[in-house]
Amino acid sequence: MADVQLTGVKKSFGNTEVLHGIDLHIDDGEFVVFVGPSGCGKSTLLRAIAGLEDLSAGTLEIGGRVVNDLSPADRGIAMVFQSYALYPNMSVYENMAFGLKIAKADKAEIDRRVRAAATVLNITDYLERKPKALSGGQRQRVAIGRAIVREPQVFLFDEPLSNLDAALRVRMRYEFARLHEELKTTMIYVTHDQIEAMTLADRIVVLHAGRIEQVGAPMDLYEHPRNLFVAEFIGSPKMNLIPAELVEGSARQATVRTVGGDVITVAVDASRGRAGDQVTLGVRPEHLRLDGSGASITADATFVETLGNATFAYLTYAGLAETLTVQLSGEVRPRSGDRLTLHIAADQAHLFSADGNAFPRR
Repeated sequence: MADVQLTGVKKSFGNTEVLHGIDLHIDDGEFVVFVGPSGCGKSTLLRAIAGLEDLSAGTLEIGGRVVNDLSPADRGIAMVFQSYALYPNMSVYENMAFGLKIAKADKAEIDRRVRAAATVLNITDYLERKPKALSGGQRQRVAIGRAIVREPQVFLFDEPLSNLDAALRVRMRYEFARLHEELKTTMIYVTHDQIEAMTLADRIVVLHAGRIEQVGAPMDLYEHPRNLFVAEFIGSPKMNLIPAELVEGSARQATVRTVGGDVITVAVDASRGRAGDQVTLGVRPEHLRLDGSGASITADATFVETLGNATFAYLTYAGLAETLTVQLSGEVRPRSGDRLTLHIAADQAHLFSADGNAFPRR
């Protein structure tokens, strides 16, 4: 196992810079997930760690060793791609053993590693099958097994579940979590699916336009987003954002008037704000409540989804172009056209300044 240290890492393609000075330390044995929208640089950063892309600037260390000039094979890493990239004419056993055979490993050692990896991944019964006889999830396990047999210091995963159906993705998320718990090896995982990030990661790295927006434990990012980008990206459904004006701010709380004319109190340190500043009120769908005390807003339901354990209502709010999303208990089923009064607890709301940065929550 090994830690990974990136210092001032940049990557350019011609005159286009796609990574802008990345500084990041990944602890030995940590499971870190890179997330962000398409084009944010997460796969490029992963490929740079793997040695598939040369760095334009900066230093990359794996296990305390600078690896900038080392080939992928010499970095102590193993990578699992979005496509399984299995040899169709080889059995599962042969696919998993191929890299070790090329490296001229001892035959007995190859057999030991392949069978040990197959046991970890529950694919022992499939070792003699060809890839075409396997399901998508089984093929992905084989691709992971091919990486495990190399006994790398760091595992790199590039959107490994994107080719699977929804039900299998849920199952494979559990498999990845179990694998990390068993191997205790450093893992870096790229995905655009923030649900995967929230359920798998020790820490999440949120990337945007080639820069790190925030790094932290999943619930830290969920409860304390640093800015509007992170607030919108982390959480499903995404956070509701309502334009507002700061009426009064102190180190203990802020009072704002929303675009709809409602006055809301938010438990944040707004001492740097001034009355009249344009701000954005943020409230997650599950924190807009039909029951409660304190400030409230009124909005009209336009569409309702009933999902059994939960009901999602989409509402129009005066002066707001986008709809508000409210997550309610499954027993609560408003109808389209109903007017709902929604309470907002001061300690469950967020507030962002005009430049998009969050006021610290109390």
